[in-house]
Amino acid sequence: MTTDAVACHAPLVRLDDVSRVFDIGTQRVHALDHVNLSLSAGEAVAIVGASGSGKTTLMNLIGLLDTPSMGDTFLDGASTRALGPTQRARLRNLSIGLVFQHYHLLPQLTAVQNVELTMLYRGVPARDAMGHAREALASVGLDARAEHVPAQLSGGERQRVAIARALVGRPRLLLADEPTGALDTATSAAVLDLLIENTAAHGCALVIVTHDADIAARLARRIVMRDGRIVSDSGAHG
Repeated sequence: MTTDAVACHAPLVRLDDVSRVFDIGTQRVHALDHVNLSLSAGEAVAIVGASGSGKTTLMNLIGLLDTPSMGDTFLDGASTRALGPTQRARLRNLSIGLVFQHYHLLPQLTAVQNVELTMLYRGVPARDAMGHAREALASVGLDARAEHVPAQLSGGERQRVAIARALVGRPRLLLADEPTGALDTATSAAVLDLLIENTAAHGCALVIVTHDADIAARLARRIVMRDGRIVSDSGAHG
């Protein structure tokens, strides 16, 4: 069976009638409302919508950072409903790369040490983990800045370290939440190029949450959120 056929019949990620409700004081906020979604390996997807539309909540559920109030999420066809926090963290580390707007780098560690942590958490021996980290930094053009701590790097360089950290373990799914929101236009374009080129080279799915129409226009699939629901999906499965 071909890879395309496998992707068609077994989505990498599936959300089945998922809702997420938050209790804030005396109010119940329906951040997601009966969402159904499938994502396949190799896809490049933009999730767009106004603030409060449910974009980040959707990404958190796809990335196993949160659990649904109702419904179920599946990774490689397996339900994640019954997984505890430790199991979810382990699965994230093995299968999912995360990139955030504000980098989330550890300030006391060098660039290469920040990237190395992903492999150490997997139990990779330190020497091998460091080798993988240096290769990942080189792939984003930062091999010469490997020994610098975050305070010595520009915003664009910090985001490239974060991308290297997300990619070092060869994740099957890369999630980026407003990854260029703190960057200037030229640096944003360069960071987006890195995300698209590296994920294409590794064959993983890329999902970017963004307010930026220019970024969304560069990705093959566009999902529009409003009031916790998907109101438009240019590449809906089925």
